[in-house]
Amino acid sequence: MKNRKEVLIGFVVGIIANTFGTLLYILIFSDLSISETYQAAVRQGHVGSLLALGAILNLIAFFGFLRLKRDYRARGVMIATLITALVILYYKIF
Repeated sequence: MKNRKEVLIGFVVGIIANTFGTLLYILIFSDLSISETYQAAVRQGHVGSLLALGAILNLIAFFGFLRLKRDYRARGVMIATLITALVILYYKIF
């Protein structure tokens, strides 16, 4: 039961890191607002790329948890990253 809680914490951290990374990328590298950038990405078919760039922060969370010997939390971050990869694959195919 405790392990599931640790994985869930890691998963939430992974989702938050990905969201924060995506927003940070938009704020730094885009001249448009967040919603305008997202709409432009949808029109041009670049939503997957935007999500992939946001997932870079998951690397920091993953290796940070491994360094702190929080293997189950790192596993949760990995699950969040895999789900992000599946979402990216969905956007690339459809």
